Amino acid sequence: MEKIFSRKTEDYLEAIFKIMNEKGYAKIKDISSFLDVRPPSAVEMVKKLNDRGLAIHKKYECVTLTPEGEEIGRIISDRHATIRAFLEIISVPKEIADSDACVMEHELHPETIGQIKNLVSFVKSAPDHPEWLEHFEIFCKTGEHTCGEKKHAEGEKAHSLTTLSIGI
Repeated sequence: MEKIFSRKTEDYLEAIFKIMNEKGYAKIKDISSFLDVRPPSAVEMVKKLNDRGLAIHKKYECVTLTPEGEEIGRIISDRHATIRAFLEIISVPKEIADSDACVMEHELHPETIGQIKNLVSFVKSAPDHPEWLEHFEIFCKTGEHTCGEKKHAEGEKAHSLTTLSIGI
């Protein structure tokens, strides 16, 4: 996705992409409902997408995406899902995670998204619920680490020895 698109353009392409994947087609009323905008606003933006070669729309017919529009819609949808999954992993409530993902999907660098996606895949593919994730959940509730003072003290001692040996 080399071209820079406005957040609004990306939102429309993502919406049309998701609606088409769910229903097989997208109508103006579906798009306006999905984005919570008035139908005339959706018609206006779809015309702009059509003029830019990202969508195809004829009056009173369904909206389809061109290959370029579909690719952008897929990328934005994937970004959204990745960020939402990450936020849910760190215990952000689903509704907030979805809302925040809508904002973040447009702002983060693709490399950042890639690393978040790697972390999400890593956590989800762990054979068991990762212990550190359970510790994080407890930390969020209590503000305290569950590893205990002994491990913390050992870490401090090891850190002191390391800093001494490298002359810091």
